[in-house]
Amino acid sequence: MTASTTIGHRGLKIERIECIPLSMPLPRTYRGSNYFMTHRCTIVTRLFTSEGIVGEVYNGDEFETQAEVLKIINEEIAPKIIGMDAFNTEGCWRAMLPATYNILRDRKLGTCAMACVDSAIWDAVGKALDVPLYKLWGGFTDTLPIVCIAGYYEEGKTLADFGREMEQIRDAGFAGCKFKVGGRTPQEDADRVRTARAAVGDDFVLTIDANQGYSLRQAVDFSRRVADQNIRWFEEPVRWFNDRIDMASVRNMTGIPVCAGQSEIGRAGCRDLMMAGAIDVCNFDASWGAGPTEWRRVAGTATAFGVEMGHHEEPQISAHLLASIAHSTYLETFHPDRDPLFYTLVANRSPFVNGQYKLPEGAGFGLVLDEAVIAKHRVQ
Repeated sequence: MTASTTIGHRGLKIERIECIPLSMPLPRTYRGSNYFMTHRCTIVTRLFTSEGIVGEVYNGDEFETQAEVLKIINEEIAPKIIGMDAFNTEGCWRAMLPATYNILRDRKLGTCAMACVDSAIWDAVGKALDVPLYKLWGGFTDTLPIVCIAGYYEEGKTLADFGREMEQIRDAGFAGCKFKVGGRTPQEDADRVRTARAAVGDDFVLTIDANQGYSLRQAVDFSRRVADQNIRWFEEPVRWFNDRIDMASVRNMTGIPVCAGQSEIGRAGCRDLMMAGAIDVCNFDASWGAGPTEWRRVAGTATAFGVEMGHHEEPQISAHLLASIAHSTYLETFHPDRDPLFYTLVANRSPFVNGQYKLPEGAGFGLVLDEAVIAKHRVQ
């Protein structure tokens, strides 16, 4: 009997949880249609077990809510799951769920807190079994095509600059780019997208992301202007207050596939997007939506609707989820300037080769986190 089999029979008792908030300043401000980023923030979660196995991973990118999420973990979630068996992933997830019940608080705070702990639980389980999580969850592939999120609005940036940016992304080993739109007129954004496509050719994957920046009329206008640009999908094309119906209209009126789901915090919201015929690709975010346990439920639902799965950012989490299933799309990352944590905190990050990312083979998420980076950027 192997050591991992022995642990499986004995269980994996959760003894304590430690959370470390990080914040790293970015070299410049990154602007999308209606938001901007100045720091890369996250929470490192360590889950200690009676067997000496420690689940360790990091989740999230929102400094404004970091303190509230940490408080929920420490005061509401930890007391519920300490003493439970980490192998009981469903039971632990259900025990954490009351953190989302407070009707006077943004429920996303609770799902973000759950995501941190759920991810650490799964990492501990994978380590206890000595198996990478993508293999435990389905094992479909060990390599994923990788795209870079770019095309941000920057003061003084010209059309030629966008073309050069795409060339740099291609030369850095990416298979494609998720390009930001929705912050200018449809004509101006279409010119930016045409410039991007011309710079890298037709075999470069190009998706576009409005971050809910357009009205329905504007989204349709923009789509028609780029109809010949081989757009893989149009992400969150319309404003939030009528998104399901309007996204279905964008799909039906333009023929460009639509992607959404990152703004949902649970399976029901993603299910409703699918039932409304609003999406072709669901990019539900496990770090916002209560963890890998919930993401895998959404992925299962997607198979019934013929919907592909993506994941909003968070490559340290999403790689194993996407690699585990047959209906996944691309691993999303950023340029090192936009996500310095992925390039410095993850000490064993695989290089990008010919547009592909090879998953780490270590147990669990397979991440080796750099302690010096944690110490330097820890929020005191």
